[in-house]
Amino acid sequence: MPQPLTRVPIGARRRRFVLERPVETPDGFGGVVRRFEAGPLLWGAIELLRPVDRLRFGRAEAVATHRVRFRFGPTVTPAMRLASGPRRFAVRSAGDPDGRRRDLVCEVAELMVEERMVEADA
Repeated sequence: MPQPLTRVPIGARRRRFVLERPVETPDGFGGVVRRFEAGPLLWGAIELLRPVDRLRFGRAEAVATHRVRFRFGPTVTPAMRLASGPRRFAVRSAGDPDGRRRDLVCEVAELMVEERMVEADA
């Protein structure tokens, strides 16, 4: 069951994120090389929703799924990533929860080191 969204005080948005946008260039063999370039700096609040267990490279690991809240601003799409220090988060969904253009809520999944390498090679 989804958790109700409550207003986050502006002081709680003290984590700094960089919105990373994908840039694709041809690789010369009919494919593309995708890399991410830094975009705008955003201040937000992050909360852990639930750990999700999955099998990756033959071993079980827990993937944390988070909710990140920002003030309404730049367009965020699922093709983008969020960076906070050494951590990277894949955006799964993003939207304005109440349609009043006050908040932007993103559902994200933390990327593990192996996923970042595979994502860079895709």
